[in-house]
Amino acid sequence: MTVEFNMRKMLKYDYVIVGAGMFGATFARLMTDRGKRCLVVEKRKHIGGNCYTDNVEGINVHRYGAHIFHTSNEKVWKFINRFTSFNNYINSPIANFEGKLYSLPFNMHTFNQMWGVITPEEAYAKLEEQRLKLEREPQNLEEQALSMVGKDIYERLIRGYTTKQWMTDPQKLPSSIIKRLPLRFTYNNNYFNDKYQGIPIGGYTKIFERMLEGIEVRCNIDYLSDRASIDELGHTVVYTGKIDEFYDYRFGELQYRTLRFENELVSTKNYQGNAVINYTSQDIPYTRIIEHKHFENSQTESTYITREYPEAWSKEKIPYYPVNDDVNNGKFLQYKKLAKVEENVIFGGRLAEYRYYDMHNVINSAITASQKETSKQLTKSTPA
Repeated sequence: MTVEFNMRKMLKYDYVIVGAGMFGATFARLMTDRGKRCLVVEKRKHIGGNCYTDNVEGINVHRYGAHIFHTSNEKVWKFINRFTSFNNYINSPIANFEGKLYSLPFNMHTFNQMWGVITPEEAYAKLEEQRLKLEREPQNLEEQALSMVGKDIYERLIRGYTTKQWMTDPQKLPSSIIKRLPLRFTYNNNYFNDKYQGIPIGGYTKIFERMLEGIEVRCNIDYLSDRASIDELGHTVVYTGKIDEFYDYRFGELQYRTLRFENELVSTKNYQGNAVINYTSQDIPYTRIIEHKHFENSQTESTYITREYPEAWSKEKIPYYPVNDDVNNGKFLQYKKLAKVEENVIFGGRLAEYRYYDMHNVINSAITASQKETSKQLTKSTPA
């Protein structure tokens, strides 16, 4: 214990945190608050990870896709409100199919727009009439969707969008992807069911600036290309990058869905009247258009839009969504076994844990990791 204590005193940092995204920034803040010395290294030129926003013509632009904060976790909500205030934005996306608009998620507005029904009883009856009746479990996404919502909703709002999103025919996708498809028999367009929801006033980047205040951050640093020398700076590494890359793809690459963004500053006050509109027909190559000013009701003479295109995955591209099928999950479990026996390395976040996390899940995971670290250190320092 004496040797370890002396080594700690010699090292400049208690934690070297790889990645200035939501997990890394949260962990750094919490451990700094507990008197620990933290260094954050970030591969990109900016902090904030995929939540990064910058300001264009008075509009806070979500550079890596739309991010709407939502949670029912009081602990997470209390933590994030240390660094920002939220507006009252409610996520109410719209689907555009061949020029006709439908409310999302599927609710009484959608059923009225689709069939002209007015009451929940009429909507139930229409869905029951259209549903695919199977005497076995659905074998793929198409069968699952048809058994839940029937032909009209599937053909107009699911099939084309899903084919574009996954770049695969729905008949070749697992049914599990769509099993939790929400159906509401109320006139409620709120996409989320969480107690708290909104957009941070002033953009997401300000959250990270405040969260990392007083903490050393070095951007444009590729940890994996200089791992040995960076490891020497601190006692424990907190790694938030791709776990397969950490292990040099020993068991093969993990797959992700990735995206391409096409941005445009438009000389009009209001381009589409809503923050997010999905384009569900297959002949339109992009999946959605985001009009950023509607997130914060920005009063500007121009507007800024982003068209979002799915792209084929390769490890050089930005990973957005893990492909949690049986093959990839099997590979991840092999990596997870290696991670469990690592000394002085903590793995956390969407990429290191290979899980689809919303922002509040990432924060909660980082809070849990920091609590475990604190508990472990208290145990070590308590005399037997």
